[in-house]
Amino acid sequence: MTRIARSTRTRRARLGMAALALAAVAALATGCGAPAEEALQPVAETPVSTTYPLTITDDANRTVTIKVEPQRIVSLAPANTEMLFAVGAGDRVVGVTSYDDYPAEVADIAKVGDFAGPNLEAIAGADPDLILATTGVQADVITQLEELGATVIAIDPQSLDGVYEVISEVAAAVNEVEAGEGVVAQMRLEAQKVADAVAGKETASTFVEIAQNPLFTTGSGTLLDELVTLAGGDNVVDEAGWVPYSPEKVVKSDPSVYLATKGSMSDPAELEKRPGFAELQAVKAGRVYVLDDNLVSRPGPRIMLGLRQIAEAIHPEAFQ
Repeated sequence: MTRIARSTRTRRARLGMAALALAAVAALATGCGAPAEEALQPVAETPVSTTYPLTITDDANRTVTIKVEPQRIVSLAPANTEMLFAVGAGDRVVGVTSYDDYPAEVADIAKVGDFAGPNLEAIAGADPDLILATTGVQADVITQLEELGATVIAIDPQSLDGVYEVISEVAAAVNEVEAGEGVVAQMRLEAQKVADAVAGKETASTFVEIAQNPLFTTGSGTLLDELVTLAGGDNVVDEAGWVPYSPEKVVKSDPSVYLATKGSMSDPAELEKRPGFAELQAVKAGRVYVLDDNLVSRPGPRIMLGLRQIAEAIHPEAFQ
């Protein structure tokens, strides 16, 4: 999980408290008989800005120092791009991958390879002063970019809290702190709405198909598993992480709700034709739902739309 020095937020908090204290002291000193609530009105806060250099410990446990406010940013993951646009730094993005498709403005931004294979030459040609990458398949790319002298932050949140934190920290890195706080506040509100809607509902045994052939699913410790739980589901998978899962185990677990992302790796259109699947509770009850892969798999601001989609599938009665 990414961590940064909290100097910007701490400074604003100190200023706000100082303003309140000064106002109270002034009221006591003057003794003019003004109403207490009037005397305690806080003064306007100083706009929050990031103090550079800013030091970050990123999701690859690397210490990264951002020397000045970034003006040319390359994003190597769709979720990172969505974060940058959400906090108001979209106009500074000069390179994205061919996987990036949201918001619509990214169509006009230069492509620097794909998610699994970023093009180092194209990235260098974009002349970025900050690169947002991810871990896993991009680990080697990060090393190569660092050898070229690039400033790279690895982003890979594994939970909703991690998403909130990394959005705030990306916002701080690009000097859009208040916008980041607004985005996170709205996300927390949307998550709470879903939690309130499904509160008290009986949990539904749920299976999530990530890939079809071979069959892959999600287990504990993943963001998608957390979304299922928050949406009032009970993931039938006991294993941790992203795991291969045999069709026979699906039949044995017999979920009452079957969720599947539809794309190049999965198509549940003829689920009932798979051996044994016609007898699944979910299939017999018509409770097989297709999720928007971009909403449930990208750990960015739109993950709340994915959460809502999952919740509406598991507990449709809660959203009527």
